[in-house]
Amino acid sequence: MAISYDLEIATSSSLEQVARALLDVARPLELFEDSVTPEQVVRDGAATALRTWVRVYERSSAPWSPLVTDFGITPTVAIGFSIYKHDRIPEQQDDLVRLSAGLLAGIAGDAMLSGLDTIWLMRRGDQLIVNERDDIWSEHRLAALPQPYRHEVLAFSEGASPAPTVD
Repeated sequence: MAISYDLEIATSSSLEQVARALLDVARPLELFEDSVTPEQVVRDGAATALRTWVRVYERSSAPWSPLVTDFGITPTVAIGFSIYKHDRIPEQQDDLVRLSAGLLAGIAGDAMLSGLDTIWLMRRGDQLIVNERDDIWSEHRLAALPQPYRHEVLAFSEGASPAPTVD
């Protein structure tokens, strides 16, 4: 079983636009092979150099989803990150933070990055809120963020967690 994270965004951007923006962020970081295309990232997904599987997909949340009920976010696009759990997990998490930060800089809309029932960050309007846990947000990860942020306790309501990623 992979370790999965999702960046879910309520945006008017299409899947292809988000996939193109993802690759625009990833190319200078040399995370994907040059042959990876936006169409591939949407259709099948692609593996990064550290073997994190990344896919952009359409997201429709049920009205009872914690994203909707707890935070008022109704995502339309999600980026799924499946961490290769046998090697270099912290470095793969660094990559997902850099990719997410780059996407937040280029794609408008409320957003949430979560995984393993933990909310890493949330953007509401122009405010970026990051989880207060310093085991998640080291100084080098915070430096990757695209705008000013504030720390806050971020959690789903008791007993709630986001719906699992649909592949």
